[in-house]
Formats: sequence, C-alpha cells, structure tokens
Amino acid sequence: MYLIGYAAIIGIMAVVFLRIPGSFLPEEDQGIMFTLVQLPAGSTLDETQDVLDKVRNYYDTQETDNIASVFTIAGFSFAGQGQNMGLAFVRLSDWEERSGDENTAQAVAGRAMGYFFTQLNEAQVFAIVPPAITELGNASGFDLMLQDVGNLGHEGLLEARNMLLGMAAQNENVAGVRPNGQEDAPQLKVNINQEQAAAYGLSLGSINSVISTAWGSSYVNDFIDRGRIKRVYVQGEASSRTNPDDIGKWYVRGETGNMVSFDAFSSSEWQSGSPRLTRYNSLPSMNIQGNAAPGLSTGEAMSAMENMISQLPEGIGYEWTGLSLEEQKSGSQAPMLYALSILVVFLCLAALYESWSIPFSVLLVIPLGVLGAVIFTWLRGFANDIYLQVGLLTVVGLSAKNAILIIEFAKEHQEEGYSLREAVMTAARQRLRPIIMTSLAFGIGVVPLAIATGAGSGSQTAIGTSVVGGVVSATLLGIFFIPMFYIWVRGMFPYKYKNNKPDDKDDDPQNPTPSESYQPVSFGDNTQ
Repeated sequence: MYLIGYAAIIGIMAVVFLRIPGSFLPEEDQGIMFTLVQLPAGSTLDETQDVLDKVRNYYDTQETDNIASVFTIAGFSFAGQGQNMGLAFVRLSDWEERSGDENTAQAVAGRAMGYFFTQLNEAQVFAIVPPAITELGNASGFDLMLQDVGNLGHEGLLEARNMLLGMAAQNENVAGVRPNGQEDAPQLKVNINQEQAAAYGLSLGSINSVISTAWGSSYVNDFIDRGRIKRVYVQGEASSRTNPDDIGKWYVRGETGNMVSFDAFSSSEWQSGSPRLTRYNSLPSMNIQGNAAPGLSTGEAMSAMENMISQLPEGIGYEWTGLSLEEQKSGSQAPMLYALSILVVFLCLAALYESWSIPFSVLLVIPLGVLGAVIFTWLRGFANDIYLQVGLLTVVGLSAKNAILIIEFAKEHQEEGYSLREAVMTAARQRLRPIIMTSLAFGIGVVPLAIATGAGSGSQTAIGTSVVGGVVSATLLGIFFIPMFYIWVRGMFPYKYKNNKPDDKDDDPQNPTPSESYQPVSFGDNTQ
C-alpha cells in the first residue's frame, strides 16, 4: 500500500514539475520604467519631442497615482542615436502607494503599451520594464540576435527580420516583439575620383580629414572654464552642411598649397542603408526583443520564437543573448546540479552511518519534499526559474534532515537489540516532536518571504513559496513514509546482530538471533 502511494507521489511530482513553465528570473518591480520612442527615418528633432510630450502627458494624466516623475530625452535611445530616437525615464511612486497587482510596474507598462499602439500612430512607442539584473540588458523578456550565417547580405537579413516580426505579431505566445535598432535611413554617398584627386596633388587622408571635420566634428584640445576641464571640437557651420550641394563649398589643400573644391574630384548620390552595422560573434546580425504573452513564461516565449525562426529562409540563424542566454545555460545545468547535490548528501550519509545502504532510506524521502515545492509553485502561477532550483536544493536538505532524525535513532535501537519494526517505531515516536518543532520553526520563518511585497518581492516570493511547500509536504508525508523507507532498505540489506542481542527480541522473524558462537566480521558497514 505504501509502495503504491509512494509511486503515486512520484508520478504527481513529475507531472506538476513538467507543467511549470520555464524561466530564468522572475520579473521585479524596481520602481522604474523606460519608454522607447522611434519615429520614421528622416524625422526631425522637433517631431520626436512632440511625441515625447504626448508620452509624458499620458503618464501625467492617466497614471497619476502610479507615476512620480517622467524625464524625456530626444535624440537618444537604447536602440541608437538620431533625431528620430527618443527615451523617457519613468519613476514610479513608492511601493506603499501602489498596492495591488494592477499597480505594479508590469501592469502600468502593459496599459501604456495598449495606449501607445492605438493612439500614437506617428511613432513606435514601447513601454518596457528593466530586467531583474540590469547588467544583462535594458528590458525584461527575451533577447535574441538574428544572424546572417549564409552571407545573404543586408537586404536578405532585413527581409528575414521583417518576416519574423510579422509571424510574431500573429503568435499568441509572444507580445511586444520589436527590433532593437535603427531602421534603414537615406544616406548621402560621396564618390571620390581618385585619379582626379591625385592629379590635383590631393591625398585621401587630406580629403577624409576635411569632410569628417566639416560634416562631422573633430576633437582639438581641452581648456579650463571656471575650474572645469572642457573639450574643444571643430565643426562646419550649419549653413555649410545642410544640403547635398553644400559639399562644393569645401576645399582641400593640395601638396603645392593650392585649394581644390570638392566639386572638382567628387560626386554625390542618395542611397538607403543602416545607420549602424551590428555584428554578433563576427556575423552580421539584428537584435530583436520582446516579452511573453500574459500568463506565459519567457521559456514558452523563447520556444515560440525558435519555432518561428525555423520557418525563415535558409541561411538565417540566431543566438540568444543577455538574460535569455543565461536562462538557456541554467536550464541545461539544472539536472547536473540536482544530481551533484544528491551525490554529496549520499556520501555524507554514508560516512555518518558507515553504511552504503542506509543512506538510500534517507534519499527516498526527497520526492516527498519536492512534491510540495512544485505544487505550491504551480498553484501560485510561478515559473521554474533559478529561485525554484535554489528552493529545491534547500528542500533536499530539509527533507533529509527529518529522515536523519528518525533513522539515526532507529539504527541505534537496532544496535541495542531491538527488532527492525520496534526500532523504527520507537525512533519515530521519540523524534516526532523534534521534527514538528524544527519544521514549524523553519517554515514559519520562511513565510514572510512567500508573502513579500515591494522591492525585490519577485525573487522573495519565488524562493519562499517553494521552500514553504517543501517543508509542509516533507513533514506531513515524511513522518509516515520515513519508517517504511527504513524497513524497505533493511529488508533488502538486513542488519547483522552482534552476540550481545537481548533474548527477548529473538522472536522477530525478520531478524533471526545469531548463534552464541557467531562473531560477524565488520568491514566498516553493518550491511551485507
């Protein structure tokens, strides 16, 4: 009967564990948000500022109770720099003033995304929440690099990216999928006739120096202004670099000192190209970011993106980066981590009991604790992230602790001459109170983590829920199953009684009394 119940527990544990979606870190409400603004190529700085003003107005009027301040920057964004790029830093109100799930940073960002998509048609506006580890990116969700592994060229990579964005817009497992970069923009290409330039005695270095300084800028030196060191840059006047024809206003000094106009050896033409060339692991790439659909985890979103990328033309590959890369690595390392922790526990128990068999009766209790951890995590809608993995390792130790309390005494009673059943039942009665007391003390101590709110509550509730669930199930089920585990193991590897065994225990059928002349040989283990 116990064997059937134990098999059912393992089955339920496996089913629930597989139903928990995978993730790396839970989303954290850090009290801040970002809003990315990107207008069509060629938009002016004033147009970008108008959109940023609308973004600020939305936060000030629609989210008054949740927003403390909004700071906007025109011309800069996490996706790049340009007149059509903008960024807004949004500071939320204190956590005590934003109680309830509808007032978290994720909820505020979700409502903002819905408004921006429907009301702001002149720009792409994305409200994003920073990741739990800010050093691994600027936004939560998934982060991948779409790569040109088949040398298809920029146009082929751009076409594949647009196909992927189109499929993602129709997929129910992902949301807010966006390119994290600047779109192709008109560019003025200056063609230099090297033969004519050489005939005028001009070097390519001189030509490049003039055009880069006039149309770009060039650092000269530093100077001290009111006790502060400032830099000096040289750049052409705006009236001399506004139109394509203005390039003819610039001259290059030749080897003989003569000044030669750019019109004498160059021509210009318009073309379209990317303002920034991105490579990832030496391959041309484009960054794509997004989030999982509401109610789903990043692991499910990553699987959906992989399925969509497999439908792209041949020659297009991908690699995960940032938090997504760490999530992929942690998922592959988890089984090895669990196996290593169980092996360490086994070796410690083998040294403690001087037996290779008794530790198995302790290890059999581990699924009882894991069952509660995964059920509590699943019921609260959490993901199988790194905090659940840490919680499971903690539960392994807590479950083994309860088993050690009983088995240690059962082994001592058996050595004193008790029968197998009497030894384990006596030990269970003696250690019931310590097991309940220690489990209650630890469980109640972890409850504040499971119900935490405010800053850092995502990680606290994740690990607290798994540990509380493991303590509850390991205690309630362990006090019934641990004695049976010891009996099972001792039934397969009987204890060899020594000749000082009391006569009143001779009637135990499972442990026949050894003869008076029999002296067992000890090899450091009391099992056969």
